[in-house]
Amino acid sequence: MQNTISVRQPKSFTFTPENLAEAEKIIARYPAGREQSAVMPLLMLAQKQHENWLPVAAIEAVARMVNMPYMRAYEVASFYTMYNLAPIGKYHVQCCTTTPCWLNGSDAVLKACKDSLGVEPGETSADGMFTVSEVECLGACVNAPMIQVTSASDDHYYEDLDYETTRALLMKLKHGETPRPGSQKGRVSSEPAGGATTLRKQTV
Repeated sequence: MQNTISVRQPKSFTFTPENLAEAEKIIARYPAGREQSAVMPLLMLAQKQHENWLPVAAIEAVARMVNMPYMRAYEVASFYTMYNLAPIGKYHVQCCTTTPCWLNGSDAVLKACKDSLGVEPGETSADGMFTVSEVECLGACVNAPMIQVTSASDDHYYEDLDYETTRALLMKLKHGETPRPGSQKGRVSSEPAGGATTLRKQTV
């Protein structure tokens, strides 16, 4: 999925006028001489413009904007799993298997992805709809296990998953629906699984 050598690369990349204006706002957040600090949000902006993956030309364009050598920008893009260096499916299903998720059943969640989509981690489904990745911590440990589903327009967390709820939300995506993000067990935010036990509203 991340092999840039075998991918047909576009010859050029240019931000749309809207995204160029957004890129200039991002760069302006940083002090003069520190523009290179904007490389990560600019890479993400370029990726979302280009069907959720980063061609070499886009990385080069971002590097020029912040006066950074191309290789340094490429190092950033190739290090973080949120950047895709080759085309992926419409939906990027990122399954966390770090310790808290694993202890709470991420093996079953990953199996549901494989069974529902017919792919292994790092592969894209035959219809081009889904790419599955096994990733490290996504920061929702208290509601583990969880997945992040990314498209060109949205990023959603789905938490408190098991085999069946994972299959159900993937089927909704297949049929063009947007499953409700957050806990799939109905818990509010990160409250205890059994509901709030303190700081509850008192009735008189």
